[in-house]
Amino acid sequence: MKVALVHDYLSEFGGAERVLLALSEIWPEAPIYTAFYRKHSPAWEYFKDKKIITSWAQKIPFFSSKLYSPLRFLAPKIWSSFDFSKYDLVISSSSWYITKGFNEICYCHTPPRWLYGYRTSVDWQKYWPVRVYGNIIGYFMRLYDFRQAQKVKYFIANSEEVKQRIWKFYRRESIVIYPPVELEQCHSATVSQKSDYYLIVSRPVGGKGIELGLAAAKKYGFKLKVVGGGAVTDGELVKLYSQAKAFLALSRDEDFGITPVEAMACGCPVIAYNGGGYKETVIHGKTGVLFNDYSAAGLWQAIKKLEAIKIKSSDCFAQAKKFSKVRFKREIKEFVENRVK
Repeated sequence: MKVALVHDYLSEFGGAERVLLALSEIWPEAPIYTAFYRKHSPAWEYFKDKKIITSWAQKIPFFSSKLYSPLRFLAPKIWSSFDFSKYDLVISSSSWYITKGFNEICYCHTPPRWLYGYRTSVDWQKYWPVRVYGNIIGYFMRLYDFRQAQKVKYFIANSEEVKQRIWKFYRRESIVIYPPVELEQCHSATVSQKSDYYLIVSRPVGGKGIELGLAAAKKYGFKLKVVGGGAVTDGELVKLYSQAKAFLALSRDEDFGITPVEAMACGCPVIAYNGGGYKETVIHGKTGVLFNDYSAAGLWQAIKKLEAIKIKSSDCFAQAKKFSKVRFKREIKEFVENRVK
């Protein structure tokens, strides 16, 4: 069976790229089609040995660094320039660049957040000229996004939260296969002596709740470490997770949320806002605490609740194993074998 993989673009290495990497391990001969591929980027290090097929947008100066976002209206032209007719199966890894509509299996990380009113990493509505431009483009892109969603053969959602969004915006059914979450160095033997800090691991962008964590730490005087995604090695990250008193997951509407599962894989309890994908990964009272009052005071109360209960590292390990890469590969292969002949 000839398989092709499709992904928004290759620049950063986050949760969506981890899914793509796992898919490419299942089908190592499958080429990866993408809008553009930024050399020497974090993603480049993981995919440099793969066969990457980029669109004509790769040749536009500065497109991969500065222009891909303001020129997002080119997405229909980008994806229509590829010919997938020679493949028996196309699997797309789709997030905000509307990477769908190839009569394929679409692994949907989320319908594009910027199109449907969810907070994004950049506050693009801050300045009125950008807001007007974005709203005009957004209207036509929503129409395009809906049409493309109807061409998808099967939808896979990365969480129950995203499954609900797929139905809400596309009126399409989907099944949930949680993404692979794995830090190779994380084992029960890596549990270290706990230190005195709380931890946030996130890219330094909006929508991730970093501001809430900093405000609460300043007001109530607890020690907080904030680590930018990709700023440390996996080995260093494991040490930070395993020694933290707890991990803080503070996005209001996370699609899934890989970092809380990584934390639990290292025996670290999680304090998470009771919303989005966090509700599906953190077990309240067993692997951490979920809180509803999204404020510095609400976070502080959650910290005090966690300090008053005993969280077992073994429970955190067990919960994290439910989201392993081995499990992801098995479920994806079973899904394909049962539907694609």
